Amino acid sequence: MTHALIIGGGIAGATAAMSLGKAGISATVHEAYPAAADDDAGAFLVLFPNGLQALRTIDAHEPVLEASFSAERVEMLAHTGDSLGVRPIAGGLPAGTPEEETPGPWTIRRAVLCRVLRQEAERRGAAIEYGKRLVDAVTGEDGRVTARFADGSTAQGDLLIGADGLHSVTRRLIDPAAPGPRHTGQITVCGRTPGAGPEIAPAPGTYRMIRGRRAFLGCTLAPGGDLWWFANTPGGELSRSALATATPQQHTRWRDHVAGLFSEDASPAAEIVRGSGAGIVATNAYDLARTPVWSRGPLVVLGDAAHAAAPNAAQGASMAIEDSVVLAKCLRDLPGPEAAFARFELLRRGRVEAVVERSARLNDRAVQRPAAHRTAPHPGQEAPAGSDWLLRYRIDWDSPVGAGTAGTP
Repeated sequence: MTHALIIGGGIAGATAAMSLGKAGISATVHEAYPAAADDDAGAFLVLFPNGLQALRTIDAHEPVLEASFSAERVEMLAHTGDSLGVRPIAGGLPAGTPEEETPGPWTIRRAVLCRVLRQEAERRGAAIEYGKRLVDAVTGEDGRVTARFADGSTAQGDLLIGADGLHSVTRRLIDPAAPGPRHTGQITVCGRTPGAGPEIAPAPGTYRMIRGRRAFLGCTLAPGGDLWWFANTPGGELSRSALATATPQQHTRWRDHVAGLFSEDASPAAEIVRGSGAGIVATNAYDLARTPVWSRGPLVVLGDAAHAAAPNAAQGASMAIEDSVVLAKCLRDLPGPEAAFARFELLRRGRVEAVVERSARLNDRAVQRPAAHRTAPHPGQEAPAGSDWLLRYRIDWDSPVGAGTAGTP
């Protein structure tokens, strides 16, 4: 049986392990961090219908639904506090479709999503090894690959999948000249406000988006009564120590900083942030517009290791999940890793780069980047108008993948 080495035990890595298992390929996941190092406090993400449907393709959606909560509509507020309208969130299957979905998107803590997916992968027989930080990979004359880790250990497989994120070691091993991620001029801050009253909280099942004069805030009400919020704030790249929120002083500094960005607005954003409990998280926002080379021999990258969108479109997790399922189909149906990787790239590059471009445009508007400094899309990268192309993307697991240029996943 073909055996894959998966580098990275996050969303992409765990989903890849399950997808490969469904395709009849065994896998071992090698995660750089210790098993306990997965608590990121208040950081959360959303899965849109396209991401959830990709999980449904490999029968892995139920544990995620159980650990998340959904919204059916989005409300826009101006900095004045005035409503700019409420609309349903598009992207589900039409009523009466055999696999009709529950409303979305689904909100879930990042650490919880990673843990749920890893647990499901292990339940299905995938091995996950922790404390395995990749430092090198060597392809032998027989075409098999040997991974070398920082602790001195090695592992051998028929192929190696780099699901190791923005700062991917695998990407550099494939192409030493590969570009690295670009800081987008944003710091994303997440928090939770307990017991938020109706004067500042949106109705249940609603994502409220508030466009302030100096920053952008989104929030939604969790079933337990906490108001989960994120803020896209302007700012340059910060060090790990500058982003820290672990101590009461650090927490207060970030809370006051974000609240201050909304202090001149008449919206409820400042009050939401001031009411935050412990667990604020601040992170640099990056994107990776184009990775010229996705694979070399038995090595390939997917998810954020190959393409990373700014957080504005909230599609990073969904793109990684889609990648993992499509790659497994290609490996199932095509003769050898190199043919499978070429087809995988052909099926995915245009879509993911269009998502990166859409997120970059949203980011440019959010940080008011001058037109001369905005990211220009590559040819064929421009995102189509509307959202159907993005949210109604479906992967047909049973249809075979051909080696040609035509066809869909």
